[in-house]
Amino acid sequence: MSEHHAKPTGITRWLFTTNHKDIGTLYLWFAFIMFFIGGGMAMVIRAELLQPGMQVVDPLFFNTMTTMHGLIMVFGAVMPAMVGFANWMIPMMIGAPDMALPRMNNWSFWILPFAGTMLISTLFMEGGGPAFGWTFYAPLSTTFAPQSTDFFIFAVHLLGFSSIMGAINIIATILNMRAPGMTLMKMPLFVWTWLITAFLLIAVMPVLAGAVTMMLTDRNFGTSFFDAAGGGDPVLFQHVFWFFGHPEVYIMILPAFGIVSHIIPTFARKKLFGYASMVYAVAAIAFLSFIVWAHHMFTVGMPVAGELYFTYATIMIAVPTAVKVFNWTATMWRGSMTFETPMLWAVAFVFLFTIGGFTGLMLGMAPADFQYHDTYFVVAHFHYVLVTGAVFGIIAGAYFWLPKWTGHMYDEKLGKMHFWLSVISVNILFFPQHFLGLAGMPRRIPDYAVQFAEFNFMSSIGGFAFGLSQLLFLYVVIKCIRGGEKATDEVWDNPDGLEWTTPSPAPYHTFETAPEIK
Repeated sequence: MSEHHAKPTGITRWLFTTNHKDIGTLYLWFAFIMFFIGGGMAMVIRAELLQPGMQVVDPLFFNTMTTMHGLIMVFGAVMPAMVGFANWMIPMMIGAPDMALPRMNNWSFWILPFAGTMLISTLFMEGGGPAFGWTFYAPLSTTFAPQSTDFFIFAVHLLGFSSIMGAINIIATILNMRAPGMTLMKMPLFVWTWLITAFLLIAVMPVLAGAVTMMLTDRNFGTSFFDAAGGGDPVLFQHVFWFFGHPEVYIMILPAFGIVSHIIPTFARKKLFGYASMVYAVAAIAFLSFIVWAHHMFTVGMPVAGELYFTYATIMIAVPTAVKVFNWTATMWRGSMTFETPMLWAVAFVFLFTIGGFTGLMLGMAPADFQYHDTYFVVAHFHYVLVTGAVFGIIAGAYFWLPKWTGHMYDEKLGKMHFWLSVISVNILFFPQHFLGLAGMPRRIPDYAVQFAEFNFMSSIGGFAFGLSQLLFLYVVIKCIRGGEKATDEVWDNPDGLEWTTPSPAPYHTFETAPEIK
């Protein structure tokens, strides 16, 4: 390398990098920071709900916290973390030198800190931040919302823009840059889950952009998309939002399915059971995710035929999901299992995510949903799916690949400690919320009747414990980056020689014998 092409260092390395590993690292750190910010907001919520009565914050600020917590965790923590994994791992898994569009890759990351800052800045504006729930239903978000909502809309546009560019990049990379012999049905499952997720992103992000654009014009330009007085319909907002929102929840969980499909075969020392059925199951879930959106809307007064259809369609999604759970279980069955930290998180993921799946089935039945709707039962359900599902998947993947990323082994004792603290506290946090919901406690309220006090107290204690446990994770990660036992080439002891990237069938040619890409 001549001196004119010296490797950039310091801040320029990170600002101008087109290296997929550096960009993956940026995404992961951004997600980690937002995870703590969103978690801090959850702590405010749980502090207020520790006891009946109003003690910590006023009701409007409480609603702002529930809104911002949801938005930051979805768009700031879970999605960027999954894109970080994609950037780091996909090129290595398919034998590509980098992502297909490295300059755009840099741009799609650097939009995020600005979008995130704009979203958070609404808290400091006159009238306060958005207080209309992360689903921002009209007319709460159009007629009755503070001026800061316009900045929130711009932030959502930017976040969507970033997601679409990331998705285009991932699709272009996977379809054009696989090593010779790496056919689609030989790709590692993480690559498959991300290929399908990227198509979901491209399909639904413009729908969200449409929803917030209609909000913007309703608020500032005299249109009446969601205003009944002008011939519009507030329920239209819910249809548009959930047509985005339902596939969105699968965007957050599918890459976690991919991560877990790598970890379980590694520590069971067996090939993944039913590789092809796993691929078809992911595709089926993705397809069905588009035709179930109104199960979030059973109480709006839709026709009984509509309720019947959305009930059946929702229950259908349980089939491919159950196929995946069965395959993970079958992979572990009679395997030579060991329980290093990534495996603990992956097994907890399978078990706890399944609880979220069962409560989802309950919510998917229209007559039952009339009881559950807008209660803490729903909160319990989606946190089992998104915390013990998506977040546990992210943490499992981080422990699994940290040695590959840093060249060092993390501290196994501390990793296990982090796992047990988290898995116990997260259940103390969310399991009682099922009972609160069944007893009729509504969501998004800062005060409650005295009969809900005990379960709320338990839930809050679990919440503080879970939040504090994540500081230990931060410590483990930093300690691992700074040094520690050297990681071997294979990292995880694998007598069958199952390589760390391929729980799928081995490609015809290994990457080593593939002709060098010019």
